[in-house]
Amino acid sequence: MPWGDGTGPPWGSGQGTGRGMGKGMGRGRMGGTRPGAGPAGNCVCPNCGTAVPHQAGTPCYNLSCPKCSTKMARE
Repeated sequence: MPWGDGTGPPWGSGQGTGRGMGKGMGRGRMGGTRPGAGPAGNCVCPNCGTAVPHQAGTPCYNLSCPKCSTKMARE
């Protein structure tokens, strides 16, 4: 459909089937049904293995391990 006249291929890629025409379900960029890390869980030190409870709103990589001062990672 190079001229926008609706004479494109007949198998569902013609006029009215592009992005934003009912395909998206509005559940976020990763699909919305996949389990994410969420607010629960632990921050774990990759160096010594110390785990601390994750605080909602604070990324684990901003926390330092209380034992060895290495940046934490999400479990």
